[in-house]
Amino acid sequence: MKTRLTWKKGVFSNLYKIYDNGNLIGNLKDSSFSQSAKGSIRGRGYFFRTHGFFNPVTDIVDSTTNKTVGKIQYNSWRSKATITLNGETINWKYDNVWNTQWSLSDSDGTAMKFNSSTTRGQIDVRLDNDLLVLTGLFVKNYYIQMAFVVIFIAVIIPVLT
Repeated sequence: MKTRLTWKKGVFSNLYKIYDNGNLIGNLKDSSFSQSAKGSIRGRGYFFRTHGFFNPVTDIVDSTTNKTVGKIQYNSWRSKATITLNGETINWKYDNVWNTQWSLSDSDGTAMKFNSSTTRGQIDVRLDNDLLVLTGLFVKNYYIQMAFVVIFIAVIIPVLT
């Protein structure tokens, strides 16, 4: 079954709102500068906690049981990630050079395709897995934050020296 979800986010907001046929079904809110986020979708809550600097890993924690249900490992080029949920591996990658399209693929092919502008986007869902919807948005947001960090460092270091 293929479903189309939409999401919205303010330009300077850290809150993604996820909709199914215009009905709010979830959200993802990142904690600025801490590389963590919390989200909920269809009544289920999750925490995303990133640790490590050179080889960062994000733990995905079920907020009800406080148990780790998955992990995200990032590649050094900031264009791909590997997600492990319940023993299954899903690959996250950008699909265009502008980084406005990305997808999640499992062993059966493309599970989800994301399209975005600055403040909104669409998610075409083939695989019925709400946690993957949150995870797909989290990885994109993580890479945006890391790009800002790199730009900040590139600007500040020359000023300080």
